[in-house]
Amino acid sequence: METIEIDGSFGEGGGQILRTALSLSCITGRALRLFNIRKGRKKPGLMPQHVTCVRAASEISGAKVSGAETGSTELMFTPREIRPGGYYFDIKTAGSSSLVLQTLLPPLVSAGGPSRITIKGGTHVPFSPCYDYISRVFLTMLDRLGVRVESSINRYGFYPKGGGEVSFKVLPAKEIKGLNITVKGKLLSASGYSGVANLPASIAERQKNSLIRTIAPLSADIRVMEVPSPGEGTFVFLKAEYEGAPAGFSSLGKRGKPAEEVGREAAEEFLDFHNTRACLDPYLSDQIVIYLSLAREKSSFTASRITRHLMTNLWVIEKFLDIRYQTEGDLNSEGRVDLYPAF
Repeated sequence: METIEIDGSFGEGGGQILRTALSLSCITGRALRLFNIRKGRKKPGLMPQHVTCVRAASEISGAKVSGAETGSTELMFTPREIRPGGYYFDIKTAGSSSLVLQTLLPPLVSAGGPSRITIKGGTHVPFSPCYDYISRVFLTMLDRLGVRVESSINRYGFYPKGGGEVSFKVLPAKEIKGLNITVKGKLLSASGYSGVANLPASIAERQKNSLIRTIAPLSADIRVMEVPSPGEGTFVFLKAEYEGAPAGFSSLGKRGKPAEEVGREAAEEFLDFHNTRACLDPYLSDQIVIYLSLAREKSSFTASRITRHLMTNLWVIEKFLDIRYQTEGDLNSEGRVDLYPAF
């Protein structure tokens, strides 16, 4: 079978190309050659969390792999058969557990039996969806598509120590449904968490109060949490439930960053989204297209922002699957996506 060759510097040129390509290589059984991996980044090539993605995808598919080392800019990946079962993966850094899950979930959903994945690493770290977003927004939307995944968190992992641990029970999907969601509808509720690990609870209270002040006169039910973690960290997560779909917004603390700023960041992200007509937040639209491409019916959705991440993801999917898609709207602006899978 022909090897799919993908230039890892295309579009946004980040790790999403690797993750989507690995998922679809496993699902289709087609060999993958990925080159120029993260070429434009400050540190090009595979980082530890990307290496974990490759090794994890290899383990669930019995793949033959070359180039799976930190710093590598070229990878060969030849899968065999997806094997459901119990798996444990340790990133060994604060690398994102959510991004490893993104790689493994589509093939395991396509497998012939249930699986359980446990991932050790970062759960609330920069440049990736936090665990709360995955569990309360992303998996909620997958459930609408007929994809059943149960999640739990044992420990929280913040940068730089990591050490968090999350688990996911994945059931195989007999058929993935399409999605037709173009009208946002009313805001039904807003809720979430303001959390700290190994820091004073007063920081979480300040984060919460800042968020609530910023979104007034809208209101939100925000729970203050002290969470178990090997390191120190703070976070805010806000879920907005609309008639059309849920959306999620988060912010992370770091040394020298006022608690008020953490709360305000998440609140302002929410308000930016709330003031659009779109159904899906920019993270959800990016993450869900691979599943819609595996559905057997047309999908349509509106997104608050047509991102380079989204467009790059569609480009990679098109390399593996016989799909067609149309987008309306300018890059980084509100828009619409119509997706026509092969069926």
